[in-house]
Amino acid sequence: MQRIVTLIYSIKQGIKNIKRNRMFSIASIGTITTCLFLFGIFYCLLMNFQHLLLNAEKGVSVTVFFDENITDEEISAIGDKIRVRAEVSSYDYVSAQEAWEEYKATKLNPEQIASFGNDNPLENSAHYIVYLNDIELQDVLVRYLQSIPGVRQVNSSKAIADMFSGVNKGLAYGTGIIIAILLGVAIFLISTTVTMGVSVRRQEISIMKLIGATDFFIRAPFIVEGIIIGLVGAILPLGLLYFVYNKAIAYLMTGFNSPFGQTPLLKAGSVFSALIPISLAIGVGIGFLGSFMTLGKQLRKIN
Repeated sequence: MQRIVTLIYSIKQGIKNIKRNRMFSIASIGTITTCLFLFGIFYCLLMNFQHLLLNAEKGVSVTVFFDENITDEEISAIGDKIRVRAEVSSYDYVSAQEAWEEYKATKLNPEQIASFGNDNPLENSAHYIVYLNDIELQDVLVRYLQSIPGVRQVNSSKAIADMFSGVNKGLAYGTGIIIAILLGVAIFLISTTVTMGVSVRRQEISIMKLIGATDFFIRAPFIVEGIIIGLVGAILPLGLLYFVYNKAIAYLMTGFNSPFGQTPLLKAGSVFSALIPISLAIGVGIGFLGSFMTLGKQLRKIN
């Protein structure tokens, strides 16, 4: 019962502290809101980029060509070695005749086709098309394929792999730096807000200490204050982000001839199912840390 009374008292006093220092409280909430809004934007970008990357990887392949005069059994043996590799999601065999038929259909006109008669100029072009689980493992797979006896040549898409990896890492690093700066500012502002609250209640806290109030009883309202500020600062950007994200997705998918038309972007539910708990945890964590770190130093100054 005593704990419930203390909790109710702490919540009431925490709300009063916010009202007393409303300017600093608003500034703290605004900073957290800005921080988590930017975090949410980068999170949405990262999630969708990774989604697009996974879909793009399905279309990126490594092509394995064989030595001349290789037997069907040897080609099959190479296929068995490819199949068991962890980097490989699937692979297809394309015969020389299939390669020639595809080339004729896409590259040649009827007069050019007729000039070859019944000859197949691509008679040594049989190959495997190998699809990867992770495009970043392409170099490892290529080195292995080149070491297999009977493999003449391995064609890969290194430039595409490097581009995807570079953009992904760049977004991750950029997000981390910006969020770290904003988190530092948010914690500083909450610390300032709590400091102001302690100063306003200095005489009251001093009396509470004299009559034997515990540290927890004195600290709790200020910690509640920080948590409320952090919680409000997390809820506001989540609502705004949800609205903006749905509008942005609808525009990108239908507003113009979108390059994403064949690869749908992630729906709001898929993104926000993880973003909501993460943002709330960050907001509450900022509020708790900002108030907790400040309280010890400020309360020691009060006799």
